[in-house]
Amino acid sequence: MTFDRTFFITTVTWQRTPLFRQAQPAELMMDVLAHYREPKKYVLHEFVIMPDHLHLLLTPTPEISLERTMQLIKGGFSYRLGKANAGFVWQESFTNHRIRDEQDYVHHAEYIRMNPVRAHLAERPELYPYSSASCGRAAIYGRVEAS
Repeated sequence: MTFDRTFFITTVTWQRTPLFRQAQPAELMMDVLAHYREPKKYVLHEFVIMPDHLHLLLTPTPEISLERTMQLIKGGFSYRLGKANAGFVWQESFTNHRIRDEQDYVHHAEYIRMNPVRAHLAERPELYPYSSASCGRAAIYGRVEAS
């Protein structure tokens, strides 16, 4: 696997509002991530939806910029939530780190998987339902293990 266009991304809700503490918005975000993955806009290796932010490990397709990918995800979620014209949902922008090599990939994948455990939201990564680490999610979201 090459890592030229693979990124670790963090994006935060407006003023750190714990929007994803409720199941409905968290499930909606999972639907949005799957929706844009389906037409091959990106490969979503790992993700976690925390109460006030999300982490993604993804590779945009060559014809789509990272910025456009995040616009699809954040804008798609806001639109579906019904907040497109009714207030803020996200902080502006996002942070990203380009994955350099296999070790960097493994480090960030583990960080994503363990985030709910560190935040005391689950005892084990696979028990947190809004994550690629939860049972059955890896096959759905296309987790790619570095080799």
